[in-house]
Amino acid sequence: MCHQTVCLVARHLEASGIPTLCLGSAFDILESGRPPRAVFVDYPLGHSAGKPFDPADQLEVVRGALRGFETIRQSAEIRLLPNRWDETGEWIQEAARSRGGDTRQPRDETPQFQYEADRAAARASGALR
Repeated sequence: MCHQTVCLVARHLEASGIPTLCLGSAFDILESGRPPRAVFVDYPLGHSAGKPFDPADQLEVVRGALRGFETIRQSAEIRLLPNRWDETGEWIQEAARSRGGDTRQPRDETPQFQYEADRAAARASGALR
């Protein structure tokens, strides 16, 4: 989801009394979106929650972000995480690689339901034939 949309949703949820925190990698958009609290990680777009195939880094990023609930005191404050993708500047190539292979599935046009009761309710309402 785009940073700007997340900022708008966060402000709406906070106004309703639900604490929020945005984790992002586009500092300028976080800054202009002014979410109630935000954490910036200097990683490529699409990798805000950590490096692919690196569970230790992902856990470090998420834990660091969640600490924002304890440490951010002012509205629209952005906390910077110390994590860096790499020091050589080759993160663009690294982010484009897929060591895990293509895991996408073919598109399925069949409606999916978590529970059979949900499917039955959709049929009963006429939303599903």
